[in-house]
Amino acid sequence: MPDYISAKEAADKWNISQRRVSVLCRENRVDGAMFIGKMWVIPNTAQKPIDKRAIRYEKERPITLKPFVKWAGGKGQLIDELEKMLPTNGSKVLTKYCEPMVGGGALLFDILSKYEFEEVYIGDINPELINAYQIIKNNVEELINKLKELQTSFLPMGENDRKAFYYSIRDKFNSTVLNESTKVDKAAYFIFLNKTCFNGLYRVNRKGQFNVPMGAYKNPTICDEENLSNIHKALKNVTIVCGDYSLSKSFIDNNTFVYLDPPYRPLSETSAFTSYNMGTFDDKEQIRLAKFIDQINCTGAKIILSNSDPKNVNPNDSFFDDLYKEYKIKRVSAKRMINSKAENRGEISELLICN
Repeated sequence: MPDYISAKEAADKWNISQRRVSVLCRENRVDGAMFIGKMWVIPNTAQKPIDKRAIRYEKERPITLKPFVKWAGGKGQLIDELEKMLPTNGSKVLTKYCEPMVGGGALLFDILSKYEFEEVYIGDINPELINAYQIIKNNVEELINKLKELQTSFLPMGENDRKAFYYSIRDKFNSTVLNESTKVDKAAYFIFLNKTCFNGLYRVNRKGQFNVPMGAYKNPTICDEENLSNIHKALKNVTIVCGDYSLSKSFIDNNTFVYLDPPYRPLSETSAFTSYNMGTFDDKEQIRLAKFIDQINCTGAKIILSNSDPKNVNPNDSFFDDLYKEYKIKRVSAKRMINSKAENRGEISELLICN
């Protein structure tokens, strides 16, 4: 009887993704492969199948993608935990990825760097953020040129001139209506402000105007040309939608991996951050989201949701434990990034909820 290796071991041996190995096994293209328990096992002597799609990717230089903006609540530090929950093996390999509350896209860009999905859907309610994604996808060269101009003007300035320049761009951003003729300028202003404002926050007042003051950065990278160009290539076949997460329902089916990252339920008044747009994401919205998750769970999609853990400050607060009692709830460690007092920033527990 031949020795067997796992799909992960075969992926390492053949220098392709574990997901691709599983697809090849499912398509009966790996001699002697068997599905046992919840994983594929492959004869150690099995040869790597001729795979034209894999050959195409192997010829390209692997690229690392990173978010093009800093974003409050970004999931960069949770990627390892999220990837542990990403289905990469099994009799059925998911072919679609959906992130309808994409934000800064930390997980999105990690996934686009490592995995091959046939269809990808991203969305967000923030029109300025989604405009930036769309401009990077469709007009990246023009965007890069405008960011270079802003960077060349801003970096040599002294502190007072920088402040005057920053607030002039902020005024332009707030006074310019987003439309077909202004969309590239708006995207450039948006990224400039994100790279130079305090803590990379995106906050608006009741009038919907961006009101974050300038940050204290000596040499901010306003135009990361290489990363923007790489993201442009990665977004080529990605569907980008501005609107409520519920719009993604028609995209989601039993072949879809869905990640939802809503505005976190605040742990305290000082940690509350609800001015991402002119609306608020209160407990009623958290409940509405839970009902949406129940709906898409019925499609057979694989779902992961992240949120804050109320038990950090109140051991008796079971809001999410009750709301998602029919799902698996995992508590993971993360660093608190938003707090007015530095001494209150540290390791806390966050929730990863999945079906």
